[in-house]
Amino acid sequence: MADTTGRTLRLLSLLQARREWPGPELAERLDVSARTLRRDIDRLRELGYPVDATSGPAGGYRLEAGSAMPPLLLDDEEAVAIAVGLRTAANGTVAGIEETSARALAKLEQVLPSRLRRRVNALQTQTVRLDGVLGRPWPTVEPHTLAVLAQACHDRERVRFGYRRRDGTAGRRVVEPYRLVSTGRRWYLVAWDTGRGDWRTFRVDRLDAPLATGVRFAPREPPEGYAERSIIEPLSRHRAVVTLHAPLAVVADRVQAMAHGELEGAGQDRCVLRTGADSLEWLAMTLGLLDVDFTVHEPPELVTYLGRLAERLRVAARAGQRTMSTGPPLRQ
Repeated sequence: MADTTGRTLRLLSLLQARREWPGPELAERLDVSARTLRRDIDRLRELGYPVDATSGPAGGYRLEAGSAMPPLLLDDEEAVAIAVGLRTAANGTVAGIEETSARALAKLEQVLPSRLRRRVNALQTQTVRLDGVLGRPWPTVEPHTLAVLAQACHDRERVRFGYRRRDGTAGRRVVEPYRLVSTGRRWYLVAWDTGRGDWRTFRVDRLDAPLATGVRFAPREPPEGYAERSIIEPLSRHRAVVTLHAPLAVVADRVQAMAHGELEGAGQDRCVLRTGADSLEWLAMTLGLLDVDFTVHEPPELVTYLGRLAERLRVAARAGQRTMSTGPPLRQ
């Protein structure tokens, strides 16, 4: 019985790992006869797993979607990935799924082996969430809104919704949705605006009551790089061109982690970064955190700000050195 149970679980794991398995290959993997394989398939069906079989020389088995979701088999890395994803969702920017994600996470952690539970708990306790900027929370979106838009993108179906622009004005839009884009803190919809006859990018948290119209459309592609430009450039009031005095290979990962923009080599030991931000303060902080020497070519306002910041830091450093030489202030 133990051998049968273990073999059935392994069969389920194989069926979940690939779309379709030829019968002979599956039997070979399990080291069983075709007859034993059919019996194991029947056991899975009795447990509620909808395994479909195709006949003929190229016949095989596949795990189909059913009316209910049976248990899943996960390896260690998959279990940790799902737990981390649920933890992020419970504290994320999609409204209304926090409680559901927390419940699902509690169920998963209850059955995780201790070694995996420690890994998940370590990620939880050693990770700090930054809630927005300067205490302002990031905007949230409704799961239903994301579901409607994602389905419309997939089905190539026009969508109608109300939209509130940055200046507060509102109106109705009919669009041909292309893609949903997540920046980690905000969601955007890239779409062809039928009323304006051009591509537009909409912040999903400003959409109201999106509705699929049932009208299908022929697919079209936006200009190359449109999504990146349309999302990043409006957020970048200050555009900067900076030479980084380090090889491209040295700074590429740092730039990708800290800044949006374009990075290109400019010789053996330097490269050029074109980036932007909504504030000079953020630009200065980002460049400083790259931990390499750099030269700012534009904008001039950034050069001026860096000069003031450098002086402020020098004053702070001198004051800190005096404090260290005289000892800490006496407590009253």
